[in-house]
Amino acid sequence: TSRYGPDDTRTQGVFMGTLDGRVACITGGTRGIGLAIAKDFLNEGAKVVVNGRDEAKAERTLAELDAGDDAFYIPGDVKQREVCEAIVDGTVDRFGRIDILVPNAGGSSGNAPVAELTDEAMQDTLVWNFWHTFWTMRRAFHYMIPQEWGRVMPVSSVEGKVGKPGLAVYVVSKHAINGLVKSAAHEVGTLGITVNALCPGAIETDTMIEQGPPAAESMGLTYEGLLDVFASESAIKRLNGVEEVAAVATLLASDAGAGITGSLISIDGGTAPY
Repeated sequence: TSRYGPDDTRTQGVFMGTLDGRVACITGGTRGIGLAIAKDFLNEGAKVVVNGRDEAKAERTLAELDAGDDAFYIPGDVKQREVCEAIVDGTVDRFGRIDILVPNAGGSSGNAPVAELTDEAMQDTLVWNFWHTFWTMRRAFHYMIPQEWGRVMPVSSVEGKVGKPGLAVYVVSKHAINGLVKSAAHEVGTLGITVNALCPGAIETDTMIEQGPPAAESMGLTYEGLLDVFASESAIKRLNGVEEVAAVATLLASDAGAGITGSLISIDGGTAPY
């Protein structure tokens, strides 16, 4: 079996329209995990807003989604609070409501051992991953709480459950997301709103290809060596595919996921110890 995972692990639309009438907002939705989730949500009947920073990539994404008026793009850099709030507000402006929020955009910058880390690297990564999740979640709650229905599922990481040498900026930011999820779930649990973290293992998306080499270097590895390490740490001895993450997101977004909240759901082939 390829360490990169199967090209397509499931038949899209497996839940048979369980998101009919729902509206979803996905940051970082023009590629990788975010795009795979957008495709599944649309296949299940939802209307979807995707966010990104690259207008040309957005045009290609909308063409690939081929969903007509059911898919909409909102540009902006999620490292700014005003942009995060505008993405959520823009979703409501476009479709009249927001039912599902997937804060997916993120990454890391300035990977280095803790003794060599800069304040700037830590701050930038926290803003990119944690603060953007907090800003969009807080805004979405303003709409979800009155309607007493919502699904919030930040894309965290297996690194939100474990530690990795040389990757402290990323590990810290993902642990922070997981803590936010745990607390928020208890605040809105009686209001028909669930909050869960998706915790994928390593997946070779565009982001991994861009950010993987410097991360590998900070760990004293080549990029290929880094992928081998990630694969070897799993029980299935391969990387997961984006479709496997999207399938879990679709379940959580549906009515069938109503009893799952405050969970840090690993989609990592058995890498995390819990």
